[in-house]
Amino acid sequence: MLLLLMLSTILMAQQSTVRGQVTDARTHELMPGVSVTFEGTTIGNSTDVQGNYHLSATGTFTRIKVSFIGYKTVYKDITPGIVQTINVSINEDRRVLSEVVIKSGKKTRYTNRNNPAVELIRKVIAHKDQNRLENFNYAEYQQYERMIFSLSDLSEKFKSKKIFKNYQFLFTEQDSTAIGGKNLLPIYMEEKLSDNYFRKSPYVKKQVIQANKQVKYDENFVDNEGLKAYFNRMYMDIEIYDNNIPLLGNQLLSPIADGAPSFYKFFITDTIKDVSPQLIELSFTPRSTTDMLFEGKIYITMDGNYAVQKAILSVNKHINLNFVRQMQTTLAYEKTEGGRYRLSQSDLKIDFGLNKNKGGGVYGERVVIINNFAVNKPRSQETYSGPAQMIAFNATEKGDEFWKANRPDTLQAGQANIYKNIDSLQTIPSFKRTMKLVTLFVAGYDNLGPFEVGPVNTFYNFNPVEGFRLRLGGRTTTALSKRYYFETYGAYGFKDEKFKYFLSGTYSLNDKSIYSFPQEYLRASVQHDTKIPGQELQFVQEDNFLLSFKRGNNGIYTYNDIFRLDYVHEYLNHFSYKFELKSWNQNPTGTLYFQNIVGGQPNIVNDLQTTELSMELRYAPQEKFYQGKLYRTPIPDKYPIFTLRYQEGIKGLLKGDYDYQNVTGNITKRFYLSQLGFTDVVAEGGYIFGKLPYPLLDIHHANQSYSLQLESYNLMNYLEFVSDHYASVNIDHHFNGFIFNKVPLLQALKLREVISFKSIWGGVRSENNPANNPSLLQFPVDGNGKPVTYALNNGPYMEASAGIENIFKVLRLDLVRRLSYLDHPDAPKWGVRARVVVQF
Repeated sequence: MLLLLMLSTILMAQQSTVRGQVTDARTHELMPGVSVTFEGTTIGNSTDVQGNYHLSATGTFTRIKVSFIGYKTVYKDITPGIVQTINVSINEDRRVLSEVVIKSGKKTRYTNRNNPAVELIRKVIAHKDQNRLENFNYAEYQQYERMIFSLSDLSEKFKSKKIFKNYQFLFTEQDSTAIGGKNLLPIYMEEKLSDNYFRKSPYVKKQVIQANKQVKYDENFVDNEGLKAYFNRMYMDIEIYDNNIPLLGNQLLSPIADGAPSFYKFFITDTIKDVSPQLIELSFTPRSTTDMLFEGKIYITMDGNYAVQKAILSVNKHINLNFVRQMQTTLAYEKTEGGRYRLSQSDLKIDFGLNKNKGGGVYGERVVIINNFAVNKPRSQETYSGPAQMIAFNATEKGDEFWKANRPDTLQAGQANIYKNIDSLQTIPSFKRTMKLVTLFVAGYDNLGPFEVGPVNTFYNFNPVEGFRLRLGGRTTTALSKRYYFETYGAYGFKDEKFKYFLSGTYSLNDKSIYSFPQEYLRASVQHDTKIPGQELQFVQEDNFLLSFKRGNNGIYTYNDIFRLDYVHEYLNHFSYKFELKSWNQNPTGTLYFQNIVGGQPNIVNDLQTTELSMELRYAPQEKFYQGKLYRTPIPDKYPIFTLRYQEGIKGLLKGDYDYQNVTGNITKRFYLSQLGFTDVVAEGGYIFGKLPYPLLDIHHANQSYSLQLESYNLMNYLEFVSDHYASVNIDHHFNGFIFNKVPLLQALKLREVISFKSIWGGVRSENNPANNPSLLQFPVDGNGKPVTYALNNGPYMEASAGIENIFKVLRLDLVRRLSYLDHPDAPKWGVRARVVVQF
């Protein structure tokens, strides 16, 4: 008997060791963070970033349990007392991916009062601060990011096209039920490996990018850095503990935001007791399915932390979000040394399409894996100093061997070849032709190798002075030189029978293209052309054909001869400065004239000649933009932009006739207001020192075209107001459909409301007022003797508008009302203006 008891004890005490790897049964991807335990016990751990697990304990264990939120639990038999390897594949539980639907035998009205789900979410909200990264005094971790974009939902017919006959290797396949469909054609991939450091006081959050790799397209067609910035702005980090979560340039309210119970409905849909700590599955849906809100599930720890252990977020199919067919993000959290939870992995997937229900589209996925997380281990001051993001000098030079050794997971076969395949794709003649056509359509340039012709939308237009105007121009490309750039155009007006021209030469001083950030270049240019005084266009060429159509008297023009010499220097922290020498001769034409009073008699002045030196300082922290062929298109964000400009007119220099000083300051800022949308605010002020004729004062930006110009006054006439001192504010607020989303008949149209207000205060000092000084150029009058130009002596000029945007997903229409100086001749009280805006 004693022998049997001893034998039994030995058998019970034998060591069982199980190791293996866990993968997704459908995609075969490695699965980090999966819980693996001996069945019936709490003995276990989670898989690492490679999906590997290792269990070892004494006892008579016969099965292991493999579980992961969002996947079906798997049990595997083991043999006690031996070392064994068991690899496990787990399947998604489709129930967690479907829309949350709550059913009951009797329909009851949802209420927050006495609702256990709402009581639970309030506890989560109350514990938010202690579960955030900012709760630690110090933290550091390594972060790996991978972003892939593919043409999605491709048909077999598309895949079988003749042009792809020898390029079938470009395509990848996945489960037909997965987001993006069965057939994909990868078009972009980027990987980033960074070290991240956080310090609570004084606050520092710093990222040092150690390695960065991305697909590169021909820079004659694509701004690769701008493309990277745009994609990273679309797919930003998702921090569920923030009140608002950025997504595709919009801000969606977090399900655990302070005010979440007012916008979401919450339901307790499961209690998970076979994990430690136990979890509550909390499902949520938006109260208004068209608002900028998520739906999905979050899993709350019941250990007193009330922390999020996992979150599955998607959006309702009715959401007022353009071009999005499907979206899902999965956030996984791990427990830290101090018992708190921190983000360990996130996976954001979005499928885009012009048609939300069918046809080809674009599928994008961003995976983030965080490891080597350490807390409360302070570093030297040098570690925390410097800009918020730094890039190692050799970050883009890391080879395949580095990535294989340092990438925390393994790329799938199709992903591993994307870099090489895109290089192959760019050699296909049909692809090159497509890129040329896209560039011609979007940017307006036809690339001919070392020279490109354009912009095509400026080849023809008309105006009252020149009549029918033809223009032809172009510029050199990097195929000719990366350091030297030349740009030119020639134009001819058939009414005034005069030629116009422009020629510039630019030398890059930092061995980069002048269209690459950061810029440092020297440019000289000469121009002879017409101009409307005070016209300021945003992202539009003055010769654009559509601007030929204008309201009211638009015959106010000048002929201009301008010589410029510019030096521009930008820094990685987005501070820049610019020095300019400008010699400018202007003479009036059309209905405009220059006239003063000499000896009591009118005297015609043929031209004005000025020479000025100027300096501009600009600081745009965290600025992102896409560098197009003509303009930098800003990618909006919450950070302000500061601009300070100083101009000094020098009499006698290059025949300049006037001494003066002009100081201008400008601040631009976007304010995000959660569910109420966002507001763009521009504040500007200026002051001119010196005695000057009115054409050299600040001519306030007027707009007589039918295009809505955000930085001009849309019901102000050309040359209507001038000032030698002024202050202005422009406010443009977008509700993102917050009101229309609640109106049943308008919900399906996905329209969005917008309102704006613009005002400018200013005036002309006595010394610059021609009424007090006949020797100054007199304010012009029209053919009927009515004044054309005024000073802002009777209060501010104001205009307001209310509009609808997202019409057909691309059009904004504003009804504009002028609020002051309504007694001026030809002053419109009302106007309708249009603007093309493509946004999510």
